[in-house]
Amino acid sequence: MHNDPELNGKYLGTISSDFIKVADILKETSYMIRKRGYSDYPIFPICKEEIAIGSLLAGRREFGTEWNYYASFLNEFIDRQLVTDEELFRSAWKSPDEFACLFVVDMDFMNFVFIPFPED
Repeated sequence: MHNDPELNGKYLGTISSDFIKVADILKETSYMIRKRGYSDYPIFPICKEEIAIGSLLAGRREFGTEWNYYASFLNEFIDRQLVTDEELFRSAWKSPDEFACLFVVDMDFMNFVFIPFPED
């Protein structure tokens, strides 16, 4: 699990411009997932279409973004066998106070990327 160069070149521009619009919502959701004890590993699946992973948090139409943002956490990814090596996932994990873990889904492409939250 890493920030894939393919992802950076093809997607990072649109993800970054969208992320600014939804960063506060994702950061607050990450905090609430952890505070309420659901998981220490919040994950935000993003997709331009609808997907059945997590719960819709910020829709494209409502937020004027190119991507839909969903809220989920590690256990769902393990249950769906999207994460098969939990130890490897946890070792690559970055602080959820500083980074959002996005799971980018586009056509046949899926990958994790960590995006730093903007500083206040």
